[in-house]
Amino acid sequence: MVAEVVAGVSLLVWVYLVVGHGRFWRPPALAPVGSDPARWPSVVAILPARNEAEVLPRALAGLVGQDYRGPFRVLVVDDASTDGTGDLAARAGTARVRTDVAHSCGPPAGWSGKVAAMARGVAAAGEPDYLLFTDADIVHPPHSVTRLVQAATERELDLVSQMVRLRTESSWERLLVPAFVYFFAQLYPFPRVNGPGRTAAAAGGCMLVRRAALERAGGLAAIRGALIDDVALGRLLKRGGRTWLGVAPDVLSIRPYPRLADLSQMVARSAYTQLRHSPLLLLGTVVGLLLVYAVPPVALVAGLALGRGLLAALGGAAWLLMSVTYVPLLRLHRVPSWWAPVLPLVAVLYAGMTVDSAWRHLRGRGGAWKGRVIPSRAAAPRR
Repeated sequence: MVAEVVAGVSLLVWVYLVVGHGRFWRPPALAPVGSDPARWPSVVAILPARNEAEVLPRALAGLVGQDYRGPFRVLVVDDASTDGTGDLAARAGTARVRTDVAHSCGPPAGWSGKVAAMARGVAAAGEPDYLLFTDADIVHPPHSVTRLVQAATERELDLVSQMVRLRTESSWERLLVPAFVYFFAQLYPFPRVNGPGRTAAAAGGCMLVRRAALERAGGLAAIRGALIDDVALGRLLKRGGRTWLGVAPDVLSIRPYPRLADLSQMVARSAYTQLRHSPLLLLGTVVGLLLVYAVPPVALVAGLALGRGLLAALGGAAWLLMSVTYVPLLRLHRVPSWWAPVLPLVAVLYAGMTVDSAWRHLRGRGGAWKGRVIPSRAAAPRR
């Protein structure tokens, strides 16, 4: 009966996740707002870029093609690039939307590279009403800034953030990328982020921030060491204001992850930081992933093979709930729903990547990104 008890615990966890965990599996999208603000506020899009010549032109084309009716310009922070990123950015502006370039020589001591580049952009932006933090691989549709500003002004939000639709063209991307968003939503259920409770987060590819609110919160210096800068910024701004996080099916990331190694690098960079560099949290995470995701299919197969009907039923029910909740995120990324039952395998792969993240930190390679390594002691966001 031990196997039945373990399978029963797994099923109970899934029942809770479905009915009591903030509907994490149905993240909201930003609906069009019915009314325009009385005055269209000024916006500066800040785009940190380090050796992004391959993807930057499409991202800039989307930004300079915005139909926004208020003052708007683009500011690219060239973070010590060696591939001509800055030159590409300088030539991207149009008669309607200006593109400026600020140069950075890298992060000061105690700062993560991304946050330091963002802060350089804030310093060069002047005093706009809003700052739009976005990434070099993010392609915005023409209405993107308009909808973000409409939501921020009508709902009086200090932060409007959208999880963009990630690239799912290769087999590895289809297998692993939707699950990345799924697990993120489990950690930070979007409806809870948008409510009055303590849960806070943001998605770094698209964050519209009220500049005055950021200044009141202490500026980006308050999260200067954060590797997971978006979540840290969401927490910072929610302490004194209102924030909103959703998904954006029409805002796209074009960064390719064609190989398993590419995706593993992305996950391993910050997974152990998310666990606050704690071996106990690492052990609990791995055990939890196996209990919640690996036990159901194993229980179903073992129950059928051994003629233990209760074991098979418990495992099958948990696996079904898991698969059903995964379908909305698969559809968001335009991946066929029949990939849903593969989620247990994906979870095991992510558990391995999390262990790999811890191993990299132990070897002094934690936080490695684009040729830089952020020491572990500087990686955790200040709280």
